[in-house]
Amino acid sequence: MDDGSRLQPVQVNNAEGRSPFVLVCDHASNRIPPEYGDLGLTPSERVSHVAWDPGALGVALGLSERLDAPLVYSTVSRLIIDANRDHDRPDLIPALSERTVIPGNAHVEPLERAHRIVAFHNPFHEAITALLDRRAAEGRETILVTVHSFTPVYMDVPRPWPIGLIHGVDPTYTAALRVALLMEDGGLNVGWNEPYAALNGVTYTLEHHGDGRGLASTMIEIRNDEILEPSGVDLWSARLARCLIAARGTMAAAPVLPPSHQGQPSGGTNG
Repeated sequence: MDDGSRLQPVQVNNAEGRSPFVLVCDHASNRIPPEYGDLGLTPSERVSHVAWDPGALGVALGLSERLDAPLVYSTVSRLIIDANRDHDRPDLIPALSERTVIPGNAHVEPLERAHRIVAFHNPFHEAITALLDRRAAEGRETILVTVHSFTPVYMDVPRPWPIGLIHGVDPTYTAALRVALLMEDGGLNVGWNEPYAALNGVTYTLEHHGDGRGLASTMIEIRNDEILEPSGVDLWSARLARCLIAARGTMAAAPVLPPSHQGQPSGGTNG
């Protein structure tokens, strides 16, 4: 039986998908490679949002199928290394997440930090780069979409948005997606730069691969109580597939201005 130690740190699904969308799920897995034991965490902590983004991979897989889109996702827990952080970020290997202490990360030596970057972080971003390079060489349109989830409550503060949208340097596509979501449901509480914003330092993948190439891009955050069951995953993947396509059409017809409310960081760096 495979104990998971031979699992590659990154998985690419449907690499030849015909969609203009490329999907990325940074925090898809709560897997801790065997050499790290349990990092000193309880079983309940290892399945909580501390270790990954519950439901996010399910939505990303649903989108990949509905859109015929490539999907790149990490197969290791953000507690081993956070694929959505730059190499020099203090929370690249977190020792504390909200109120949860990560004992196994309390004293990570520089050599171990460098090892985790080479073994887990770099392969993930190299896979995204290779996919985007190939599409660029083929002259294919690409819209980068990163998929995440967030907790309903952070530090005792409720988060009212079932979905939040975060943009990088260029907000155009994200604004068009917001409009598309509201066209489907005018009462939907769509967070704008909520529950995180770029200034929280949680948009590394979006900035590095989207802004860095001048691609239309967006970061989607879904409150995880919306997508813990298959019915919720199906609902959101179907809704987002429709709205991502509609936003592309709207943006092509006429750029959509972002809302005047730019959003303020509501705390937390688990995006």
